[in-house]
Amino acid sequence: MPKFGAHAFLWIDEWTSEKGNLAIEAANKAGFDLIEIPILEPDKFFPEAHKDILAGANLVVAGSAVLPWDAHMPENPEGAKRFLIKVLDKLEIINGTYMVGCFAYALGKFSGAPPTHHELDVTVHTLREVAREAERRGITLCLEVLNRYEGYLYTTLQEARSIIKAVGVPNLKLHADAYHMNIEEEGYYRPLLECADVLGYMHISESHRGLVGTGTINWDDVFRGLADAHYSGPLVLESFAAVNPALAGATKIWRAPKHSSDVLASEGLKFLKHYAEKYGLSNEVK
Repeated sequence: MPKFGAHAFLWIDEWTSEKGNLAIEAANKAGFDLIEIPILEPDKFFPEAHKDILAGANLVVAGSAVLPWDAHMPENPEGAKRFLIKVLDKLEIINGTYMVGCFAYALGKFSGAPPTHHELDVTVHTLREVAREAERRGITLCLEVLNRYEGYLYTTLQEARSIIKAVGVPNLKLHADAYHMNIEEEGYYRPLLECADVLGYMHISESHRGLVGTGTINWDDVFRGLADAHYSGPLVLESFAAVNPALAGATKIWRAPKHSSDVLASEGLKFLKHYAEKYGLSNEVK
């Protein structure tokens, strides 16, 4: 089976040293192999507080990053690079394996037009520099594709793939998310198959962000696509049980979740294992 992961916001509403350790303990207790840690403010993230508990839990670590508005990569590439290198420095201390997320642009920031050639060129050049910094630290970058309501630089897997291919650094991969695919793609199977050469990280997130399997996403098509793409990266559950005002504003979650963290974790992990086994996903992990 592949590595099964969960986003920390399944258990906590924000990452602090104390709450973060609670999420690590919960992920380990629930039986996950990987925890995705949001490093949204690297200056306020203290990796030394988590080293021992992570070592004891033996969890793979992915750090998710989102650029702040004043470091939107097409507008401020140097600011974006400085921010992301801070995230990489913190991840290196806790032996992070992945940096994932929408780290090529600021979430919810728009120009009012499609991306220009100049914006894309700046993004490719900057990502190349960041990817080489990550490569020196042994960290794989996985560039997440978000829907049109959260970003404009790229919104489909193919658009992000073109950026990744242009960057040309082997540790830059594609981060797909079923929730965003549900809005932007013409199905699930073919987009995953067509990006098989760069696909490195997968968010398993339901159409309503809650309990997987209770929404409208065609999960058979998702997992059939992953299997035929010979995907061997992590399968990471992204459900939100604990939502603070900042997270609600970013993800547009205006209703309280229907299920507790324990239910989302236990039932979600069963769901991941069932579909991974059903479609024979590889034991090998990228």
